[in-house]
Parts: sequence; C-alpha cells; structure tokens
Amino acid sequence: MNPGDRVRVDRADRTYEGVLLPSSTDDHLVVKLEGGYNVGVDRAEAEIETLEEDVYEIDGTDATGPEDDDASDEGADSEIEFDDDLPTISLLSTGGTIASTVDYRTGAVTAQFDAEDVLRAVPDLAGRANYRGRVVANILSENMEPPLWQDLARAVAEEIEAGADGVVVMHGTDTMQYSASALSFMLETPVPIVFTGSQRSADRPSSDNVMNAVSAVEAAKSDCAEVMVCMHGSESDDVCALHRGTRVRKNHTSRRDAFETVGAEPLGEIDYDTEEIEFRRDYQQRGEADLELREGLADDVELLKFTPGMDPAFLDVVEGSEGLILEGTGLGHVHTDLIPRIEELIEDGTTVVMTSQCLEGRVCDRVYDTGRDLLEAGVVEAGDTLPGTAKVKLMWALENSEDVEEAMGTSLAGEIQERSVPWE
Repeated sequence: MNPGDRVRVDRADRTYEGVLLPSSTDDHLVVKLEGGYNVGVDRAEAEIETLEEDVYEIDGTDATGPEDDDASDEGADSEIEFDDDLPTISLLSTGGTIASTVDYRTGAVTAQFDAEDVLRAVPDLAGRANYRGRVVANILSENMEPPLWQDLARAVAEEIEAGADGVVVMHGTDTMQYSASALSFMLETPVPIVFTGSQRSADRPSSDNVMNAVSAVEAAKSDCAEVMVCMHGSESDDVCALHRGTRVRKNHTSRRDAFETVGAEPLGEIDYDTEEIEFRRDYQQRGEADLELREGLADDVELLKFTPGMDPAFLDVVEGSEGLILEGTGLGHVHTDLIPRIEELIEDGTTVVMTSQCLEGRVCDRVYDTGRDLLEAGVVEAGDTLPGTAKVKLMWALENSEDVEEAMGTSLAGEIQERSVPWE
C-alpha cells in the first residue's frame, strides 16, 4: 500500500477509513479521515485493508517509512506549467499560519514560506490556473501595520494592471478582517480579491491550508469582483464560506470555521467536492468597475471600548488624534461623565465615531438621553459598521473624503447594511 490509497484500519474496537499519508516512522500509520482530521495508529496493533488505490496524489514512496531523498527532491522541484486556456491568478503572500511551519526547537509556529513555497505545499492548485507569486511581507499577522496595508494594496493594483484575472492574498487569520477591510476601501477592483489563511499550519493534523487555498483560487476565478475572505464554513472539509471583506469577523481562536459574516449570511459558499460556488447575496460583477487605488490612510485613529467605571481621563490618550472610534454599549452609549471630555476632543478637531459592542444591530443615539447628548456633542453614528471596520474606514475617510461624517454614515463597500435583522 502507498500514500494516497484509501484504507480501512481496524484497531481494538475502533475502525478508521480515510487516505493513507506518509509516516515518519516504520511503527505508525497516519490516516486522513473524511472530516479532515488525521489519526495516528500503532502499526503492530492494527489490521489494514486497502479499499482503493491512488485516490489522492501524494509525493513519496510507500507507507512503510520515511521518503527517500530522491523522491523528496523530485517533489520540491516540481513546477506548474502555464496553460493559455487557464486564467491567471496572482498569489500574494504576507505570512501567517498558511505559510508557516512548526519550529520543533520551541514548538512555536513561525512564518517561513514565500509564494513559491505555498505552491509546492499545495499541489492541488496545479491545473486550476496560471500563477504569479509575490511576497509582500513575511510576518505573523499580529505584526501587521497600516503601512503594510498600503504596500499590499499597491501590490494588488500592480498585479491587476499586469493582467491578473484574480488575486489571492495569503494572510494570517488574527488580523485578516482588518486587512480585508482596508483593501475594500482602498481599491475599486474589476476582478476578485480573495483573502485566505489557515487556523492550523500545514504540518499539523487537521490543517485547513489546502482546502482554503484551493477554494480561494476558485473564488478568485468567479464573477464576484469584491474583496472577500475565504475560510472553512464548517468544522469538516466540506464547504468554504465567502465573506464580504467589510462584514467578516474572526469569532473563535482555533476552530477551522472561526470566521463569520456578522448580521447576515455569507456572501457565498464553495462546495469543496464539486467546486461549485453558490452566491446568496448581490455582489459587484467582474469588470463592472475600473481599477482605482486610493491608498491614503490617516495614521492616528484609535479604537476604544467603553467599560463601566472608565475614568474620563482615559480619553486623554487620544488627545490631538485625528479620529476616535468608540465601541459603546447597546445602541451606542457611554457613561454620561465621559460626554464633556468627548465634546472637548471634538471641539479640538478629533472626529469621534460611535459603534456598538453588540455583535449585531446598529447604533441609534436618538432613543435615550445619553445618546442625544452624544449627538449634540458632535459624535458621528456608524450604523451597524463593525468596530474594527469602522477604524479602518475612518483612517481611509480622513484622507480621501471631503465630508468625513457623511462617509462614515454611508455604505461605501458593503460595511453598512440597509437593515439590521436577526440572523441565525
């Protein structure tokens, strides 16, 4: 039996069926189950039956032990040939778990791969498109900064100008929603721009890197010319969800289906087996807009969450800043003792925008006295814009809009929904 064969493994009172993977020792079998998770089994305690041969192509020799050097080198040197009949997809790498491996000295995950390494690591990408690879950054996403958003936006624009039919951005998941929001405002695009990543690195069991990368490429070939986030739509390897870049949020630290569209269903879904894409909401069509890059960002906008008992002096940290996003309670409230200090900030030239800590719904400061006092002080309402998206939008609006207050209350990239309705 060889890696790639579908097998049944019986051990004690448990039976496993899946694809046999290469093992680093002679003593153990590694089987990828249907749900995408890997299981290791002691060979001496197991009965193995081959159900089907070569159902999945895997570089290597057989399942009896480590690959030999020749086989490993051959896989590393493989190239994806260009085909005139295929679309061209640009792969831009910024680092993150999808481009990471485990440093076995420390057990920590480190960003190491460039775009070419991603292609080698995901051979399933072959035959789907012609690829151009480009490294914009090689960082873990907690180190992402606004100047890198600008570098990324310029790189995406250059790839589109050079003829790319779609762009896939490999990005760490922790700050992906911020970067997707930034590009949503900075770019008018005639082609899809798809962010993807993985919750678990390629050399860990149940890695989601292959499915997410393949689905992202399929999304980049679609007719939806928007900035999207493509990640697992369930715990299993069955579907990937496509989220609008300004409405998505990472809602779990480690689940593979950590990303959710807030306040609505996802923009669409990709069936991993059939590769069919079903869009469920209206979207901008491919070729509908001309490419436009407006990369200016104000660099002194802060996001502050109000909590009970907050000292008004805490607002001193944003004194002199161009903008402040407040994450208020409920409909958009803070303690009344903070309002005089907020008014002073506004009078001194700081644009203060109110969002809500609630996961769904929109701010409305006309219902209670506190809200009316905030409006009278000059606070701007941001509808149901997510707080993180609102920060990125205000950074962009301060540099690119003649009327910042109007821009913050207007949906520019799908960040404000027409109606807030319950969604399950």
